[in-house]
Amino acid sequence: MERMGVTETFAGISLPGHLHTQESLSFATTFQFRPTDVLIATYPKSGTTWMQEILTLMFSHGDVLPAKTIPNWERAPWLEQIYFRDALQDTAARRLITTHLPARVLAPALQQSKAKVIYVARNPKDVVVSFYHFHHLAKFLPDPGSFDTFLTRFLEGTVHYGSWFDHVKGWLGQRQHLDIFYVTYEELHQRLGAFLGCPLGPETLRALEEHCSFVAMRDNTMANYSLIPSEIMDHSQGRFMRKGVVGDWRDHFSPLQNALFNRLYQEEMGDSDLQTMSQRQTSGD
Repeated sequence: MERMGVTETFAGISLPGHLHTQESLSFATTFQFRPTDVLIATYPKSGTTWMQEILTLMFSHGDVLPAKTIPNWERAPWLEQIYFRDALQDTAARRLITTHLPARVLAPALQQSKAKVIYVARNPKDVVVSFYHFHHLAKFLPDPGSFDTFLTRFLEGTVHYGSWFDHVKGWLGQRQHLDIFYVTYEELHQRLGAFLGCPLGPETLRALEEHCSFVAMRDNTMANYSLIPSEIMDHSQGRFMRKGVVGDWRDHFSPLQNALFNRLYQEEMGDSDLQTMSQRQTSGD
């Protein structure tokens, strides 16, 4: 497959060349957002697919047909990826767009618009575990090595897509400049209704509860990436929707790794608004 072993470097971070080119990345920085656009921004493995499914159901007022017949990368295409312009439904009244790019790359374009941004964060210990397993599945990502090696690179911010700490703090820092809604993976999705101006009626809520459960998403071919050829994702290595549980990191971290992570987290996030909210989530208690 094309550019499978290529790494693109853009704005100081490494990205898989199979999905990105310098041209597609540059296009993302100058994209003309509309006031009606909704941008999902996440660090990898932080609940992106979950949010794509929730918003699909909200925008369709509970009609599950789009979510069951259209792949999520077409319903909410990735702004920085090479296929974006072909996938974007440009005539849609409300365009749903997804990105893993850091705020410093997209903020200038977003600040010129009134587009809404939904930022999803997840306990970074669960993120690194999920990202590690995803590296075994995705052939366009480098060999992660041992978990200890990968964890070290994650803490250094040298993995693909850069530093989790910089990503979260960067988007948090835009809250005074953008129309942004910040939510954690561990929180409920019902708060989105007021932010998006989409009152959730009983039928919509029922559809959200049924379709957006982990089991339903895991078995939905439009969301679980099972349609991706095995040359790109080695499905024998596991599922894209692996567990979706909170606290899975406890089965992977040694006491020493946990202590190291906690110390660096305090150093990086101690002064941020996320510290109080996430202190219990990232602790070993």
